[in-house]
Amino acid sequence: MSPFSPETLLRAQGTGLGLKAAIFDVDGVLTDGRLYISGQGEDFKAFHALDGHGLKLLKQGGIEPVVITGRDSPAVRRRLADLGIAEAVFGAADKLAAAEALLARRGWAWAEVAAIGDDWPDLPLLERAAFAGAPPNAHAEVLAVAHHVTAAPGGHGAAREFCDLLLMASGRYAALLQRERRTLDSR
Repeated sequence: MSPFSPETLLRAQGTGLGLKAAIFDVDGVLTDGRLYISGQGEDFKAFHALDGHGLKLLKQGGIEPVVITGRDSPAVRRRLADLGIAEAVFGAADKLAAAEALLARRGWAWAEVAAIGDDWPDLPLLERAAFAGAPPNAHAEVLAVAHHVTAAPGGHGAAREFCDLLLMASGRYAALLQRERRTLDSR
């Protein structure tokens, strides 16, 4: 049985076009939102392995993971490279402009895009996306526009939960799980 309500799953299917991409914020979604800064700059960020695997599964399921973040750091670039995420915008002062340019370049419409974010800079994306998500530690204004608030907080499985939801809504979750089980059994 799905942990998501039928209404949530229907909404997460997007419009009749189906979802082609999902936009993720970094600080507060892929991380817990804390910034570790020394006198030399940002040293590291903590990412959750569940979230990383969810992003890989999302791509395997035909939904392109996209990252649009207001900050830029070697840690984020390294993590995204390790996960094979090619579509990313770093240091985006205007996330909407960054998203619009990316959508135009890829030929995607907002009706084909989901998004998850946690703070005001993410609002323009969440308000336009076919399906909007937020971790429970998001700002109140973001929680107010989200179609789904994850049970897991940012940096602790929120992105994985969002990925699982999108994959279940698209009907691709079960096949990916079966393939993973066969792969694990063959080791």
